[in-house]
Amino acid sequence: MKKKLKGILDGYRKFAFKGNVLDLATGVIIGGAFGKIVSSVTVDIIMPLFSMITGTSNIKEWFVPILRNGQTAPETIAKAVEAGIATVNYGLFISNIIDFLIISTCIFVMISIITKAKDKFDKPAPAPKTAKNCTYCCSVIDLKAVKCPHCCSDL
Repeated sequence: MKKKLKGILDGYRKFAFKGNVLDLATGVIIGGAFGKIVSSVTVDIIMPLFSMITGTSNIKEWFVPILRNGQTAPETIAKAVEAGIATVNYGLFISNIIDFLIISTCIFVMISIITKAKDKFDKPAPAPKTAKNCTYCCSVIDLKAVKCPHCCSDL
């Protein structure tokens, strides 16, 4: 039983500390932090500017209540939730679309930069030399040749 448990733990350790797993974990952590930054840019910078253009105070409060017989339209989403009225929150949807566009643009730019850098630094190794020039007649001959087939000189 101990041997089997030790084998399982060794297998887990090999898996958990592979480079790809650690890279993925790092990416998830950085992605979470990056998501917070993008949400802040959207909520704190872009949406207030958008609100100035549209003349409303808070785009996230744009909604359409789904009213039943006799219900009156609430002023805010919070009041609609309190009253048990379903709403279509298209303002939140617009905010999430802006978040997505910012994140996808940043990812596109980062991947483009990384791809260009990788292409620049990962040039293929030159092919091994298979031919040489004859020192007497300057003809191209096999690298292993000891006698030139063109001028019959010894190399």
